[in-house]
Amino acid sequence: MKQNQDIEKDRELLLGLAKSDDKSLEIIYSEHFPMVLRMILQHNGSEDDAKDIFQEAIIVLYEKVSKSDFTLSSRLKTFLYSVCRHLWLKKIQRTYGMYALSPEMEEVIPAAEELEEHTTRDQQFRIMEGAMSSMGEPCKTILEDYYLHKKSMQEIAVKFGYTNAENAKNQKYKCLMRLKKLFFEQYNTSL
Repeated sequence: MKQNQDIEKDRELLLGLAKSDDKSLEIIYSEHFPMVLRMILQHNGSEDDAKDIFQEAIIVLYEKVSKSDFTLSSRLKTFLYSVCRHLWLKKIQRTYGMYALSPEMEEVIPAAEELEEHTTRDQQFRIMEGAMSSMGEPCKTILEDYYLHKKSMQEIAVKFGYTNAENAKNQKYKCLMRLKKLFFEQYNTSL
């Protein structure tokens, strides 16, 4: 069901891109650029390199969707990642003066495994966000204060009126166990 929704969303974005719809381009950029940025940074590139490569990939995509005979045979994410990977390898080739990539160099960026890992991690983050949202107060704020805002247990104790940092720590532990339970309930139902 989720996969069908994703495929339908990809189709709508491609239709919007073919019509030069700025909103579709914004969505494609915001949803897929971070993945490309991560890939290029992990392989000795810069943020500017990632922007250039992604822009080139968007141009390739635009040229393809402008032709009426183009059919996306994979997820948009997979297509963009593959195009960016290919463009990045070509740039490395030009930069280092290599005429042909050795088999070892082709393996530097294993697209399929990395994309699968990225997709799994994204799914886990979405499930964690859902679990955090359904937690309620004060647990949600306690965990956010401690893990995201790096507040001390003493600061949390004062904020929530606990008698000492140890009591706040016990409450944080209970909240963490509750979050873990919610996460795995949602994770197991999404498989």
